[in-house]
Amino acid sequence: MKQFIQKRPIMRYQNGELSDAEDVIVSEFPLTIFINKEEFATMVCSPDNLEELVYGFLASEGIIRMKNDILSFEIDENKGMAYVQTSSPISIKQENYSKRFIGSCCGKSRQFYFQNDVKTAKTAMTETKISPNECLHLMEEMQKQSAVFQATGGVHNAALATTSSLKIIRTDIGRHNALDKILGYCILYRISVRDKVLVFSGRISSEVLLKAAKIGVGVILSRSAPSELAIILAEDLNITMVGFIRNGCFNVYTHAKRLK
Repeated sequence: MKQFIQKRPIMRYQNGELSDAEDVIVSEFPLTIFINKEEFATMVCSPDNLEELVYGFLASEGIIRMKNDILSFEIDENKGMAYVQTSSPISIKQENYSKRFIGSCCGKSRQFYFQNDVKTAKTAMTETKISPNECLHLMEEMQKQSAVFQATGGVHNAALATTSSLKIIRTDIGRHNALDKILGYCILYRISVRDKVLVFSGRISSEVLLKAAKIGVGVILSRSAPSELAIILAEDLNITMVGFIRNGCFNVYTHAKRLK
């Protein structure tokens, strides 16, 4: 496994003077995915939990739905290559994964960036409720356990949780990668998400909201702000969005019915 962080010599300005110092820097790792011997995508990511990342990314793209859809899987970390053989023939024409699509029949306000989002984004059906104190507690716990962020300030964190405790935390230099690692974990270990909550460190963009919908959770908690399109999508996908969770406060942007 390649190193997640590296130490680098730097110059630090402090108290009016420049001096030699050492800093901890987060690593970036390019990973190229081949599907059935055909190059599909190159991702820039943090070099851990790569199997989860690939499984989650391919599920998010609509390539696979479950673990058994992949017949064989291999990663060559030295070359930065992941080799995937699917159990059934599939088409991976790039136009199917990069063409903008807006479907008026999918909901009164739903807008999808790509065609595969229509297939993979789920309307939340969970009836799980969460209290204000549980929202604050889960965010506090994730912040406490975010060792790489505390050391570098250069990564995003995502956690899958029940309303009372964190189950797994994943970290990556890319916020979407952290979420794909969560999705990949759920696929690999057949984790039910109907009663789960997604806890996230960064802002909730439309891409992040769609990732949450693809994971299948009905509640997303964030320390940061949402975008307008993310709010529109959350309304339509029946997802409770809670943002700016800090200093004992937060905002509920959509579907406050799940706050108890």
